[in-house]
Amino acid sequence: MARICLINPRFPTSFWGLNHGLPLMGKKCNMPVLALPTIAGLTPDEHEIVVIDENIDDLDFDALDGFDLIGVTGMTVQRDRMVEILQELKARGHFTIVGGPWITVAEGWEPFEGLVDVTFIGEAEDTWPKFLEDWKRGEHADRYEQADKTDMTKVPMPRYDLVKFDEYAMGCVQTSRGCPFQCEFCDIIVIFGRRPRIKTPEMVVEEIDYQYRQGARMIFLVDDNFIGNKKAAKEILRAIIAWQRKNGYPVVLGTEASLNLSEDDEMLQLMSEASMNTVFVGIESPDEEALLETKKIQNVKKGFTMIDRVHKIQDAGIEVYAGMIVGFDSDDLTVFDRQFEFLTAARIPNVMAGMLSAIPSTPLYDRLLAEGRLDNAAADDPAIATNIIPLQMSVHEMRDGWLDLMDRLYDPEEYFKRFDSLFADNAIPLGAAKMRWMRRHRPVSYVLQHIGIVIAALTILGRIWRDPRTKPFRPVYARTLRKLLLRRRPLRFLFTFATRCVMHTHFAVMTRQMVRGESRLVNT
Repeated sequence: MARICLINPRFPTSFWGLNHGLPLMGKKCNMPVLALPTIAGLTPDEHEIVVIDENIDDLDFDALDGFDLIGVTGMTVQRDRMVEILQELKARGHFTIVGGPWITVAEGWEPFEGLVDVTFIGEAEDTWPKFLEDWKRGEHADRYEQADKTDMTKVPMPRYDLVKFDEYAMGCVQTSRGCPFQCEFCDIIVIFGRRPRIKTPEMVVEEIDYQYRQGARMIFLVDDNFIGNKKAAKEILRAIIAWQRKNGYPVVLGTEASLNLSEDDEMLQLMSEASMNTVFVGIESPDEEALLETKKIQNVKKGFTMIDRVHKIQDAGIEVYAGMIVGFDSDDLTVFDRQFEFLTAARIPNVMAGMLSAIPSTPLYDRLLAEGRLDNAAADDPAIATNIIPLQMSVHEMRDGWLDLMDRLYDPEEYFKRFDSLFADNAIPLGAAKMRWMRRHRPVSYVLQHIGIVIAALTILGRIWRDPRTKPFRPVYARTLRKLLLRRRPLRFLFTFATRCVMHTHFAVMTRQMVRGESRLVNT
C-alpha cells in the first residue's frame, strides 16, 4: 500500500480566480481543479490517498511526513508556486511526481530540474495505474506518456468525496476532451487533440447528481468546447433536462463553447431548457483579419456580424462571457478602442481580455520562435507578463493599451451600462424555460426556490454594502438596483445583479491595482 498526497497549488490573484470577490459570496475558491479527484478515481482502493487544494486549505509541509508519493499538478499561472512546493518537498526528501497542463506543454522546463522524480505527460488514465504497479515492484520509470488518447466512456467517476464543495463558488464536470478547431495560440489541441472524446449522458448526469448531493448548486461543464461534437452534446443536454425535471431544477449550469453555437437553434433551446445560463466564448477579436490570422475560422461567418451572433445566444436566455486577446500581428494601436466598442455593442459585461502570449508547444510558439519574436524572460517580468514581440506596436504600448482597456471595461459606469443593456433594457429570458416548467409542474417548489434565491441575493448584497472596497462603486450599484426594481418583475434578475456586483468588485479592484502598479500583471 502507498500513502499518496496530491496537491493543487494556490493560484495567484487572477481575473477568473475572482479572489477579491469570492469572500463576498462566502467562498474560498471559484471551482475545483478536476485533475486531482480524477487521478484519485484511478487509484486502486488498496492505496490511501489525500487531496489538498491550497486554494482551500493551507499546505502544512510537516503534515506530509509519512507519505510515500506526493504529486503536484498545475497550469501555466501556477508554475512558480509549483516550483516553491517542489523545492520544499525535495529539501525534506520526498518522492515527487508532476503532471498536468504546464509540464505537458513545457517538458524540460529548467526550474523543475532536479525537483521531480516522475513526470506524467498528457492524460494519465492508463499511465497512472501502470506507474503504481511499477512502483510497487520497484521498477518505475521517470517519465510516463500514454500512447493513445483516453476513451472517455471508460473513465471512472472522479473521487468527488475528496472535494469540499461547500468551499467553492461552483462545482464542475468534464463531459469531453478535445476541440475540432485549430486556433494557433491554443494548447488544448496539443494536450487533448482535435477529436472530441465524450462521456456518455448517463456518466455526465451521475456526476452532476453526485455534486448536487454534495452541495453544489452551480456547476460548470469545463469542456474545452462543449459543442465540439454537437450530436453528443445534444444527447447530454437531453439527459440533463430529464434529471433537472426529476429533481425540480436544483442546479444552474454554465459551459464553454465556440461562437458557432449561435448557428444551432436546437442546441440553444436545449441549453436553455437544461438551465444553462452562461457560456464562455472565445471571441478573441472583432477584426476578421486577426481571426483568420490565428485560424479562428469558426468566428468568421459571411453575412452575419459577430455582434448579431452574440445577441442570438443572449436572446436564447444565455449570458455570454467573452475571452478577448490583443497583440495579434494585424493589431495596431487602434485595436483597443475597437475591442471596447465591440463589447459595449455586444452587451457583454464580463470580459477576460488578455495580451497574446505564446504557450510552449503551440503552433504560435513555434512560429514566433522561428521568426525571432519570443522573449520568454518578459513573461516573468511583473511589469510585462507576455513573451511575444508584437509587430505593429511595442510590447510596452501593448501592455499600456491593454491596461487602459481593462480599466475602461471595469469602470463601474461602463460595466453596468453593459449590464443594463443586457438585463434591464433587453431583459434576456434568463432561466425562462426552467421557470415555465416549475410554475406548471412544481409551483410550491418554484415559490420556495424563488424565496431562497432572493434571500441569497440579499445576503450577498449585504456583504457588498459593508465591504469598504466597494464604497467608490456603490452609487452605480444602487442606481442599477433601482432600475431593476422598477421593472415589471423586479426580483427576476436580483441574484444575477448581486453576483455581477461581486464580479465587478473583483475585476475593478484587480485592474486598479495593476494600473497603479500595486500588483504584478496577470495576463490570464
